[in-house]
Amino acid sequence: MKTIADYIRTIPNFPHEGIMFRDVTTLFNDARGFRMAVDTLLHPFAGRPIDRVAGLEARGFILGGAVAHQLGVGFIPVRKAGKLPHDRISQDYTLEYGTATVELHTDSFEPGESVLIVDDLLATGGTAEAGIKLIERLGGKVAGCAFVVDLPDLGGRARLEAMGVEVHALCSYSGE
Repeated sequence: MKTIADYIRTIPNFPHEGIMFRDVTTLFNDARGFRMAVDTLLHPFAGRPIDRVAGLEARGFILGGAVAHQLGVGFIPVRKAGKLPHDRISQDYTLEYGTATVELHTDSFEPGESVLIVDDLLATGGTAEAGIKLIERLGGKVAGCAFVVDLPDLGGRARLEAMGVEVHALCSYSGE
């Protein structure tokens, strides 16, 4: 039987020399693999009170939407700056070379609601940390974070767990 990692294509030296890019589009393209990923992402949170699923731009939209559908809850897009049309809050975060900003509509959920964050890959954890901060600033409770791929050597899991957030990943690649 195939594992999640079997559906993920590795592309050496993309986007830069020395990077092993983990391409999840091959996972999305396979009906069985995609179903397995969605079911496995939500499994640790099944039976818990989850009110919304937040997907981090952009592949988190694909996964988060599917997880929200399976859980029967609403979906929240955490977008890059300038993409949301209504009242929103922003959170800056650090990238390898500079900073970026993500935003969330201020009416995405009610204060006190439980939000599960979903994305394809956890590297340094900067984007996920920004998403957590946005949700908490609006009075939400982060139920946890679920990722397809974890790159543990880049420290994202430790960063999020240090914030008190539960982290689940379907597979990991060391040394990447």
